[in-house]
Amino acid sequence: MMHFLRKFSNKTVLIRAATLAAAGSGTFCFATSSGHGLLPLSFSKPDNVPDTNISKGAAWDAGDSPKHCCNCLGRDTIANAAARIGPAVVNLSVPQGKSIGSGTIIDEDGTILTCAHTVVDLLSKGKVEVTLQDGRSFEGTAVNADLHADIAIVKIKSKTPLPTAKLGTSSKLRPGDWVVAMGCPLTLQNTVTAGIVSCVDRKASDLGLGGMHREYLQTDCAINPGNSGGPLANADGEVVGVNIMKLLGADGLNFAVPIDSVSKIIEHFKRNGRVVRPWLGLKMIDLNDMIVAHLKEKSASFPDVRRGVLIPMVSPGSPAYRAGFRPGDVLVEFGGRPIESIQEVIDILGDKVGKPFKAVVKRENNVTETLTVIPDEANPAL
Repeated sequence: MMHFLRKFSNKTVLIRAATLAAAGSGTFCFATSSGHGLLPLSFSKPDNVPDTNISKGAAWDAGDSPKHCCNCLGRDTIANAAARIGPAVVNLSVPQGKSIGSGTIIDEDGTILTCAHTVVDLLSKGKVEVTLQDGRSFEGTAVNADLHADIAIVKIKSKTPLPTAKLGTSSKLRPGDWVVAMGCPLTLQNTVTAGIVSCVDRKASDLGLGGMHREYLQTDCAINPGNSGGPLANADGEVVGVNIMKLLGADGLNFAVPIDSVSKIIEHFKRNGRVVRPWLGLKMIDLNDMIVAHLKEKSASFPDVRRGVLIPMVSPGSPAYRAGFRPGDVLVEFGGRPIESIQEVIDILGDKVGKPFKAVVKRENNVTETLTVIPDEANPAL
């Protein structure tokens, strides 16, 4: 089994979760901070590495640094990215001085982006101490949180201008792109680490998080307790993700919520004060040639489809149940559009609760049925 490890102050809470299927046994750590131990580090030079002797004529002046481009890494690329975003990165702590995570100022009005598990206990009461890179400190309030996506907003008020970070676009990231993580790991403020994007669409199911239709950015940037809620930035110093967890017992397996998803959540917060998600009450599986061939082998009556979304389970009493969905249905059209993936269904649903959607399903012996389903609002805690 794996456990989600959260640390608030000196209190450790273990929450049991599903077995980690794809990555083997392991433990995910929400990178919040508490008491910690330090590993000894050696900075001595290996014996087999010769001293480097650079003559004055060969010295490289800062002015010689190549200009940044999206496909190359210059000497100052990481430092410049960190310099752009660093002033907007904050440390979040409770009034007793215990660090609980990191955040990023994204608006001059004092809006700070962080993750929900750092501040969820402070939503109804309590204040957050916010410390900037320049040493200024403010009293903040957690105003919004979405536990499903693990994203939250903290607000502060300042009489003087606040530094802000620019939000980028995570959809433009590619595996191998350079990224920078910033935050306050183990209470060490203004810490910068760098690495690459390992995967741009790591599914929650790949991590053993069954039932959650979420995708993460996977990176090998080092993050540790205290980094939670801090920014993942591209080489231009733009926020492309929010760091939320790492795989304990393994190096270089760290995960962030893509900023494109975060931006939609922020819009929900502004419009509704919460994230509105429609709920159908279906379990869904993307079909491919291999799955279809297997199902055909098990049952000759399986419909003649190559793509679509298989419905293996329908929750009793759910909107899908009331609409007439059955286990074994294959969803081929939804909202008037052909369907080949779960993500397409999610995109069509958007935040539309109470709106009827036409759904076309294929059943045994190629029977076609057209159903009308009206989504309910999902439980925000799920």
